[in-house]
Amino acid sequence: MSQEIKEETTNETQNTNEANAEAQATLGEFDALEQELLDMKDKYARVHADFENIKKRLEREKLTALEYANEKFAKDIIPVLDSLEGALNSASGDFSSEELFAKLKEGIELTYKQLLSSLEKNGVSRVSHDEAFDPNIHNAIQSVDSADVPSGQIVQTFQTGYKYKDRPLREAMVVVAN
Repeated sequence: MSQEIKEETTNETQNTNEANAEAQATLGEFDALEQELLDMKDKYARVHADFENIKKRLEREKLTALEYANEKFAKDIIPVLDSLEGALNSASGDFSSEELFAKLKEGIELTYKQLLSSLEKNGVSRVSHDEAFDPNIHNAIQSVDSADVPSGQIVQTFQTGYKYKDRPLREAMVVVAN
């Protein structure tokens, strides 16, 4: 019987050793998983902080872009102001009435062309009056019978219309043929 007890004790010791080894392996695996979880939480916190920083930076950049959106347009208009200033200064010169009128007319025409050019560079264009009436860009204030112009065509323009790219800024006020 003592042989059997020894074998049982040996088996129990062996089982205990195996159970302890298995428990140690499970604890090691648990510690590794716990460390991996902590690393993931740290990475998440860093990524979240980076995301928040990027979000704040983009918001600042958007506000700055909106605040200075008209800078290019303003730079294009400054030469027009210079031309007007030159016209005003020339009016105080020592010229006869005819010379003064001719110079002012020329200056105004050049300034007008310069202003139209600056507007076109920035996407603002005049609404065409040489086409059929379009209620999206024309405002018919009157209709007349005309033998020269086909029905639906613009006969006369009272006020020029303008559009920004494809969007109307101001409709053209026109007279349309019946």
